[in-house]
Amino acid sequence: MSLRVVEAVAVKDLRTEARSRSAMSAVLPFAATMLLAFGFALGPDRSLLIRTAPGLLWLAALFASVELCHRSYQAEAAGGALEGLLLSPVDKGAVYLGKALATFVQLLALFAVTMGTVVVLFDLPVGPAPGLLLLTVVLGIAGLSGLGSLLGLLAVRGRTRQAALPVLVLPLVSPVIIGATRATATLTQGSTSGVTGWLGLLAAFAAAFLAIGYIVFGHLLED
Repeated sequence: MSLRVVEAVAVKDLRTEARSRSAMSAVLPFAATMLLAFGFALGPDRSLLIRTAPGLLWLAALFASVELCHRSYQAEAAGGALEGLLLSPVDKGAVYLGKALATFVQLLALFAVTMGTVVVLFDLPVGPAPGLLLLTVVLGIAGLSGLGSLLGLLAVRGRTRQAALPVLVLPLVSPVIIGATRATATLTQGSTSGVTGWLGLLAAFAAAFLAIGYIVFGHLLED
């Protein structure tokens, strides 16, 4: 694996997004609107808002990851970059890791904004272990980025696959969303009991998604 390829792909994707801001301009308003809508719908009950906020945060991250990955590959497919990538002699697995890294950075920035919004609007506490909360966010986003960067390729390789993308994503990503939500909820409610187990689950799925993506990305690109 070439680390230079990973870095080059990640920097290219981030620069493209920084210039166009198309993905973030579409994803961020959606996440903010969803949080505000649920906040008004749930009413002024602070305890209810605190219990539901972690789930809303990770649902927003899930939809954002799908949108970011789809837009990334869609732009490359329209410009013919995927065909050029297929003929390129570079390590295809390194290309996948670069795209996953770029998605991770964008999702982390989006999650920071939405987390700040929830803390302000819902008065969500960060809990007694902010380091564990940060680790939960990093591992959860790593899992979403790893899976999204792999399945996002399927969304631009054919109409049938694009229609089946939600069916593929939701069952596979459910353990990540459940683990991240449970760990976040436990920490924000002032406890650390059972968090290490959820963190282990998140780490295992993130590593599995990244390893599988590295192995099969080249085959999916050729298909």
